Amino acid sequence: MTRIICFLTFLIFTSHSVFANSDNSFAIAKPKGKSVDTATFATGCFWCTEAKFQQLKGVKKVISGFSGGNVANPTYEQVCTGKTGHAETCNIIYDPAVISYDELLEAFFVAHDPTQLNRQGNDVGTQYRSAIFYHNSTQKQKATYYIDRLNAEKAYKSKIVTQVVPYTNFYKAEDYHQNYYSLNGDQPYCKYVIQPELEKFKKVFKEKLKK
Repeated sequence: MTRIICFLTFLIFTSHSVFANSDNSFAIAKPKGKSVDTATFATGCFWCTEAKFQQLKGVKKVISGFSGGNVANPTYEQVCTGKTGHAETCNIIYDPAVISYDELLEAFFVAHDPTQLNRQGNDVGTQYRSAIFYHNSTQKQKATYYIDRLNAEKAYKSKIVTQVVPYTNFYKAEDYHQNYYSLNGDQPYCKYVIQPELEKFKKVFKEKLKK
């Protein structure tokens, strides 16, 4: 994991030249009159994804929901069958003046194992797949760039299987899924699955955590 983190940090540093515009300005400039942007990630159970990204400075809000499926307005129970095609997904609303999309991608690759196909640990099914739903061509280019470099350097023991697909529909999950870990920290799944993962995540990003 230490090697992966160091290499990701190196990639973020070097990507500024890779994605620079002709005037050497950074490709993902803050949109005029827009103080926030959105990243949409699937890293397995959205309770865990939400809990981790909520910790980062610059992240304004994390919304748990479903993307990538073929059924409109699915329920959690429907998605859990694996038949709707959706992934448990989080919309991450962030301030690009505080945290960049590159840094969110760094967190994405640390927050879960992107080499596991249609599962994360004991959570098995296509609804738990690893996916990046890009909102524009720059997000797509960056996601593809990092995946290609990580695979080329064999940063993981196995090849990354993360889907990079366009953002289309996002359906917000039921209210009881929102802010789930914070409101249900004593639940067994939160205590024995999410909490250990969250503590490891916080150690990696200790310099980027909210106070």
